[in-house]
Amino acid sequence: MYIASARDTESLGAKGHDSGRIVSANVIALGAVSLVTDISSEMVTAILPLYLVLGLGFSPLQFGILDGLYSGVTAFVRVIGGTFADRWQRRKLMAGIGYGISAVAKLGLMGAGGSASTLGMVLAADRTGKGLRTAPRDALISLSSTPDTLGRAFGVHRAMDTIGALLGPLVAFVLLWTVAGGYDVVFVVSFCFAVLGVLLLVLFVHDHSGPVKQRISLRVAFGLLRDNDFRRACFWAVVLGLVTVGDSFVYLLLQSRLDIEPAYFAMSPLGTAAVYLTLAVPVGRIADRLGRWKLFLIGHVLLLCGYVALIGAVDGVFLLCVTLLAHGAFYACTDGVLMAAASPLVPSELRTSGMALLQTGQAVAKMISAVLFGLAWTVWGMQAAVITAAVAFGSVVALACLRGKR
Repeated sequence: MYIASARDTESLGAKGHDSGRIVSANVIALGAVSLVTDISSEMVTAILPLYLVLGLGFSPLQFGILDGLYSGVTAFVRVIGGTFADRWQRRKLMAGIGYGISAVAKLGLMGAGGSASTLGMVLAADRTGKGLRTAPRDALISLSSTPDTLGRAFGVHRAMDTIGALLGPLVAFVLLWTVAGGYDVVFVVSFCFAVLGVLLLVLFVHDHSGPVKQRISLRVAFGLLRDNDFRRACFWAVVLGLVTVGDSFVYLLLQSRLDIEPAYFAMSPLGTAAVYLTLAVPVGRIADRLGRWKLFLIGHVLLLCGYVALIGAVDGVFLLCVTLLAHGAFYACTDGVLMAAASPLVPSELRTSGMALLQTGQAVAKMISAVLFGLAWTVWGMQAAVITAAVAFGSVVALACLRGKR
């Protein structure tokens, strides 16, 4: 599954890869962009469940629809954006457009008020930006790395990204703590960090272009699914995503179980981010040596432990620790690892399109999952919804371990 062509190795020129470094300078630059941008994004993500459910009184179903939209709207632009990035060989440009759209959307949150429809449109714009930038960014990471260091490169990038995920909730917490009801202040500061991320991309990230042997189109992009290994990777990523409970719901479940004070709710993602930051690089190294797909499945098994804890297997501080530890370890074993696993399966000239296809499937799966879990919580209650989700998740993970071997 992880065999890359010699052409991919030879295509790494001085602009994209420095042989004397653990990872290339371009990967570090992209990591810096993601770090700053994630401060901006996580400031909003950390307070969004609190703002919508506890502040505006949204039901779990309403929040599930918005959360699904937040994850799923990217599906409508990822493949198109990835295709044009490959056709033009302008991956940095496409990523910059995405970062810019997301930055502007942060200001739109201030004018949305309590309108679910307006909030939905603003969040859709923000996620449209994310959909446009993620595949070109990951393609640049893979094209700026050698095949045998892909796991390490994605691990370093995700570690830097996670530093932003750690700082974002902290900044949001400080702002909410010092300014009563200061949601608008959070949105303005988030916008400033997003603009800084765009500037870093423009100034320090180098594009990675190469010869195109065919005209890149949507038909050619979707034709990548004819490859058995790539199609299998996409299939299991989608099926597992369908039964994965969204991050925001995990934090809302912890808040309901532990009765966390609203002022401290924005701190919930910090545990996940701290574990992710600690494990991202070593897990990337291990994945390069032992197998990326194995680590991907191990991450889902660890997340299952977190779901079991949420059902009621433990309580109090132990519940908080187990859940956040499992949640962070899950991301360390899956996020960058899956991209590293899929990259060698796609030709370099179609790398963005391939990443976009895989990420589109995940985005659609997360959208459906969020709506279904929100509906289950609303109709059946929290406990029944969590039990159902855990059983479904465990069943699919077991099937993936048996049938999804690479």
